[in-house]
Amino acid sequence: MLVSEKIVNDFVNNNISFVTTVPCKQLAGVIEELELSKTIYHIPSNKEDEGMGLCAGAYLGGKRSAIIMQNTAIGVTINTLVTLIQYYRMPLPMLISYRGELGEPVACQVEMAVHTKALLNQLNIPTYHFHKESDVEELDSILKYTFMCNKPVAILTDATFWKGY
Repeated sequence: MLVSEKIVNDFVNNNISFVTTVPCKQLAGVIEELELSKTIYHIPSNKEDEGMGLCAGAYLGGKRSAIIMQNTAIGVTINTLVTLIQYYRMPLPMLISYRGELGEPVACQVEMAVHTKALLNQLNIPTYHFHKESDVEELDSILKYTFMCNKPVAILTDATFWKGY
């Protein structure tokens, strides 16, 4: 099974029925799998904070949701994460492509990578970093954790996890 298929299967097995995405080359395979899913309603977002608002609405409507995005937008989402998602104790799995590490071909991506983990730590958001393909085996437990404790969690997936840029 491909990593992208495993991710979507874990979403389905954890009753996630709404996913919003912001386009990302690394996450394209997961987005394609979401489009094929018969049980997950997928809505693309223009911006990550807008996507978090959609996920909050889905949660208030009784649906489990997730967002798929790049780490370069963490800065844009801080207000939404704190004043909406965390304040109202909403579980939100965030599958995040971790751009800007070794081998990154786009220079502007590097600056946000330097700050991503520190920002998530400052917000007390549990953060998991997938480096190798086998790390995806932890996803099911991470999803169960976020829904059990009603907290957002960040799953950072770097270029080595996705086999390059």
